[in-house]
Amino acid sequence: MTDTTSHQLGRAAEAWREMLGDAVDPLPADQRELTFAASEFLQQTFLRDAEALLAAYRAGLFERPFAAQEMAGFLAQALAGVEDETGLERELRCFRNRQMVRIIWRDLCGLAALDETLEDLSELADICIRQSLDKLYAWAVEKDGVPRDSTGREQRLVVLGMGKLGARELNLSSDIDLIFCFPEHGHCDGRRQIENEAFFTRLGRKLIGVLGKQTADGFVFRVDMRLRPFGDSGPLVVSFDAIEHYLHGQAREWERYAMVKARAITGEAEDRATLQQSINAFVYRRYIDFGVVESIREMKRMIEQEQHKKGEGENVKLGVGGIREIEFIGQAFQLVRGGRDVDLQIRPIQQVLERLGQKGLLPAFAVRELQQAYVFLRRAENRIQAWKDEQTHLLPSSPEGRERLARSMGFDGWVPFEQALSAHRQNVHSQFECVFEAPQAEQRPESSVLAPAWLADEPQPNHLALLEAAGFGDPQAAVDALSRLRGSAMLRTLSASARNKLDQLMPLALDAVARSRDPDVILERVLQLFEAILRRTAYIDLLVANPLALSQLIRLLGESVWVGSQLARQPILLDELLDPRRLYSPVHAEELQTELATLLRSVAEGDQEQEMERLRQFATGNRLRVAAADIAGAIPLTVVSDYLSEIAEISLQQVLRSAWRDISARHGRPALGEGFDDGFAIIGYGKLGGVELGYGSDLDMVFLHGSDNANGMTDGKRQVANEVFYARLGQRIIHMLTTRMPSGILFEADMRLRPNGNSGMLVSSLKAFDHYQREEAWTWEHQALVRARAVAGDPPVIEHFQATRREILCRQRDLEKLRAEVIEMRRKMAQSLDRSDAEQFDIKQGEGGLVDIEFMVQYAVLRWAHQYPQLIDWTDNARLLQALAELELLEGAAAEQLFSAYSVFRAVSHRSALQEQPPRVAQADLAEERALVREIWQALLGAER
Repeated sequence: MTDTTSHQLGRAAEAWREMLGDAVDPLPADQRELTFAASEFLQQTFLRDAEALLAAYRAGLFERPFAAQEMAGFLAQALAGVEDETGLERELRCFRNRQMVRIIWRDLCGLAALDETLEDLSELADICIRQSLDKLYAWAVEKDGVPRDSTGREQRLVVLGMGKLGARELNLSSDIDLIFCFPEHGHCDGRRQIENEAFFTRLGRKLIGVLGKQTADGFVFRVDMRLRPFGDSGPLVVSFDAIEHYLHGQAREWERYAMVKARAITGEAEDRATLQQSINAFVYRRYIDFGVVESIREMKRMIEQEQHKKGEGENVKLGVGGIREIEFIGQAFQLVRGGRDVDLQIRPIQQVLERLGQKGLLPAFAVRELQQAYVFLRRAENRIQAWKDEQTHLLPSSPEGRERLARSMGFDGWVPFEQALSAHRQNVHSQFECVFEAPQAEQRPESSVLAPAWLADEPQPNHLALLEAAGFGDPQAAVDALSRLRGSAMLRTLSASARNKLDQLMPLALDAVARSRDPDVILERVLQLFEAILRRTAYIDLLVANPLALSQLIRLLGESVWVGSQLARQPILLDELLDPRRLYSPVHAEELQTELATLLRSVAEGDQEQEMERLRQFATGNRLRVAAADIAGAIPLTVVSDYLSEIAEISLQQVLRSAWRDISARHGRPALGEGFDDGFAIIGYGKLGGVELGYGSDLDMVFLHGSDNANGMTDGKRQVANEVFYARLGQRIIHMLTTRMPSGILFEADMRLRPNGNSGMLVSSLKAFDHYQREEAWTWEHQALVRARAVAGDPPVIEHFQATRREILCRQRDLEKLRAEVIEMRRKMAQSLDRSDAEQFDIKQGEGGLVDIEFMVQYAVLRWAHQYPQLIDWTDNARLLQALAELELLEGAAAEQLFSAYSVFRAVSHRSALQEQPPRVAQADLAEERALVREIWQALLGAER
């Protein structure tokens, strides 16, 4: 302890003894010496208000944390007899100073963890705002009447806490950043009918004065209103409509950052929720928003420049490696990803860091270092401010001040404290640089060899040579394509900022395209995609800031037109390119369910349009991951279809839940027998039933319900017959699947396989389905039943369907009739659907192709299932062929040969789908496989197809 500090402490101790006289001092000497040495504010307040503070100490209030609402109760007692603003100001300041002494004492003595200190300070601010406003509002209403909206509903002022107050992370001598809002325009019901805006403006001014005015008793909290719409030049209070209009039309990018922590402190619960919803819609974009990264970089540069001007490099908040950098890291992830991941829509930075670690967005060691640094820096900040209750974040410059701070932080002196501080700041800045590193800064656009081909206003003669040397086979076509984009109407309407971002991206993209295996083809696809996303500069930012994502994009576009189409329709899917581990590792059912639930969690109740958009994002995003893994050879062909089928199933299960929710909310539940839940099931046929979906496959489905009560009615307010309820449920499912949204459709639905086809009921009862399958169905419909399986719905309905399917498929049949009908049906199908010609072979419908194999498998099941019922355990051709091989029902190695041909055909079909081409090959291709299929057809069915 320095001589100066000892002298100051001695003077304080002498004054303390004089003030107490013969009274017993209850304060432990070691704690009093520690706290008095570290806080002049605490010394002076104790000396001015010793009687009340000593009484609080004797009551044990310094030795334990407050319970919930305890502090609010004490303030309510203090304000109980207040009748005017002067009395309110005096009592608030007295209360505030006493609570600050208690909080500082517990902090300096190590009795309170950082979280408790921040929470207590924030609670102190909250209750002072709420209870002051209650008094002021009551007095204002007494004078001018109650402010009401057009319907007569009473209006209350909603005070938004911003920054650290909003996150309940207030420090010892912080300003409180506030915004004042009111729900709707109207007027007071008093004699003068004052407008609500005028009433609340006057009320807001009084609240600012009561809290922030410097009086003989000090102040409560300094109030800063500069974060309101239009800042100091804007109105003091704004309506909900006005703030929503401002946020979505005129707010600047940095205001999104400011609004991350916004929290309504006062107002009715319904009003607070409405306002928060508007703020979240502004802050959290529905797409992955990497534009915010550059905005935060710019904010950080501006802060550093300002600090340099003021000579405040030793600022623990704003300096390099300071508190603000930690907040920037967490809030950057929130702003980038929070729109799609509601788990990140939280305020306290320590919780944000924890979530980022849990989700793998920050390494565990980085989270640990940032959290440790945050606690250290915030404790240091509080100790700096505890000295004189001044709003400063600067490390002391005097030896005495440095010694005092180091001791209060538990260090023997300044040197070890400074070493610890430096280590924490270095860790923070290192992580900050990792998150905000701009790879493109290392490679300026003009440094690219191909940059002139884009950056020049007009094509130049040397551009052809540049492109040809880089590997373009048709450099003139490349120049023309670049010129078309450069001269497009859409590009001419871009802002200067957006054009600058595109100018950063294009040289990087040209270099990546030039390194690809087919630059001419891939450039055209890249430019088509860029044109589709030009107005969504966040996606341009993503690709500029993430060279790996750009390289993944070029690779995928080179292999698949389908990928490009999906990305152009849903640019939000570009986020999938950021992490190759995730991109090339599609997930199975349980993880898919978790992912979809997370994606839908942030959708507001009743927002069916957004729910449908999220479903489409889920399905297309996961199909993209399957395609990436497929293209990279990370998963085999059979697994591709498994993944695609699971995506469809999870989507259908959610669609059924959502449709049931909507229809039952309107009509209630249908009357059903015992054991049923919703009494509905979705049966997948064709590729869905056979677990063989491709990238663009339709969903063949049949809907069944379990109601056999002809007179049954639903139990809701708008009752309808059971049959009508299920018909509307089916229609709702089709609507959710097939309605074209901005991101496209979810799946095409084909319902033609239901009983009686397009002329039949959309949803059949189990009884009707049973009757139809037993008495009316054609042989080809029993063939279709081979590949049918339940994919969603009520277990009793599913069990009944499975029993019916087993009974039908295990019938003993007239073999001649079966053979003839299978052959005839195949001929009819080929006549109408086979697109083979002299030059090309239709892999699916051509003779010796996929459908011939499927017909043979179905024929075999219908022929032998009565003897070998295990044949109906599977619905996919691969396992059915395996079962036929194990049972030796086909001659020789026919089953294995068919499986081999089937796998080849499926692989070619998948590749065609990825290129958005029909599944056809040259007539000379696949000749061996086709001949083998025709030969086995002849042997099995005894006739040419």
